[in-house]
Amino acid sequence: MESLETIRQRLAFLEGIDTAQLSPERQLSYRLYRLDLERTLAGERFRHHRYVIHQFRGPHTSPISLLVNVHTISSEQDADDYIARLHNLPQYFDGVIEQIQIRMDKGLYLVDWMIPQIAESAGNVLVGVPFDDTGTSSIIWSDFNDKLAPLRLEPAVFERLQEAARNALLTSVKPAYQRLIAAVESQKGMAPPEDGVWRFPDGNAFYANRLKVFTTTDLTPEEIHQSGLANVARLHNEMRAVMDELGEEGDLAAFLDQVRQDASLRYPNTEEGRIAYLTAARTAIDNMAQRLPDYFGLLPQSDLIVKRVEAYREQSAGKAFYQSPPPDGSRPGIYYANLYDMNSMPTTDLEALAFHEGLPGHHLQRSISAELGDVPDFQRHTSFTAFSEGWGLYSEYLAREMGFYQDPYSNFGRLAMELWRAARLVVDTGLHHKQWSREQAVAYLVANTPNAEYDCQRAIERYIAMPGQATAYMIGKLRIVELRELAQEALGDRFDIRAFHDAVLGSGAVPLDQLEATIQALIQTTLASR
Repeated sequence: MESLETIRQRLAFLEGIDTAQLSPERQLSYRLYRLDLERTLAGERFRHHRYVIHQFRGPHTSPISLLVNVHTISSEQDADDYIARLHNLPQYFDGVIEQIQIRMDKGLYLVDWMIPQIAESAGNVLVGVPFDDTGTSSIIWSDFNDKLAPLRLEPAVFERLQEAARNALLTSVKPAYQRLIAAVESQKGMAPPEDGVWRFPDGNAFYANRLKVFTTTDLTPEEIHQSGLANVARLHNEMRAVMDELGEEGDLAAFLDQVRQDASLRYPNTEEGRIAYLTAARTAIDNMAQRLPDYFGLLPQSDLIVKRVEAYREQSAGKAFYQSPPPDGSRPGIYYANLYDMNSMPTTDLEALAFHEGLPGHHLQRSISAELGDVPDFQRHTSFTAFSEGWGLYSEYLAREMGFYQDPYSNFGRLAMELWRAARLVVDTGLHHKQWSREQAVAYLVANTPNAEYDCQRAIERYIAMPGQATAYMIGKLRIVELRELAQEALGDRFDIRAFHDAVLGSGAVPLDQLEATIQALIQTTLASR
């Protein structure tokens, strides 16, 4: 409640600012800051409706990700700081457990099938030395020692740090995880089987709030559902054109199943296959980087690397995701590919996925946002999902114009990726508005996309855990394309694709109505410069 009062005080302070005295750039900053506060306040009554932990991501995996992927050790003090974080874990988890209990008291339970998945992922952290004598090292112990080994430390110092880390793992980390697992498992027998948030008190209002937050529009669940159905039909027609190019006959459903089953469109489910996939993804990104100056004036300064999702979290993690670099560029951006099941990562999707998560997608957009010059810090990091994920999907679309997807199967994969986002509009609203079951939603994806059933199941479980988030991709992409067509029509031969992209990215993430205002300003400025 203290944070909510702080938000109210900040909004009251903003009321006293004479925005007419601000430059256009600072007026935008003002609007974004105010909007960020207002949307937080609007969601206040639903603050406990959001899952504090779920199988897709949460406090059971995020501290480990932070330690492994963010926390560097370049000195004795860094190592001590790492160990201090381990000792802080019980206090953090106690807060999470308190939040779990608050939700239970309000009847806001997890879905029953989430519980074993969360418990398994959390339990994986406690597998290996020093927690047991299996002969393998636990994820944290291995990470700490790998980072400690290159340091030139006195033997006594090295031994002290190792013993301190071991003690922290056994006396702080292990009991903290055991308490967290017990708190999650305490919902067994009480957690319901129904999947959508319609089952919550005020669940329909909560879902409407989530859609507004994620899409930055006033579209209703039914409008979004119908848009999804229309775009699924459009993309099915575009896929039929690729079938003709490939000389394939028969109906689309049979071809989707053929692509789903075709082993030649996957790397082997082996370590060699996984290495080959990562190598091909890096090559696609390197090739894209060479083309960027033809389409963008603003380019990221931060490096980008491609990594496999770590074993401890890959079974419950999504297909692919991106981790942003810090503003100072001291660490690269990371495109994570989930290679647990190579059948779920077909080569048809490889290019589009790399372009979405890497270049010119999330890495380019988020790096440029973090590297913006004269803007307030909050503006570099404020999230508007329809903008950032819409940009990622637009990047897949743009790459076709840039000369990629030369293999018809790769172009089919691009369409399949967009189809996936269109189908999300259908299943997300289906689950949370139309009261579909998880099985019903999975069946829709299997019938209408070429994705493996395992992939479809994991995706539906993600949409259940994060209501509304999946709708942002297609809604954002469609709006970016509409605004580009608007600018092209208004400017004719004066339209400059580089200027358009720089205008889209040049203020950081913004809501879609503000993006429209930005493009309208670009049009007027360009026309006035005759």
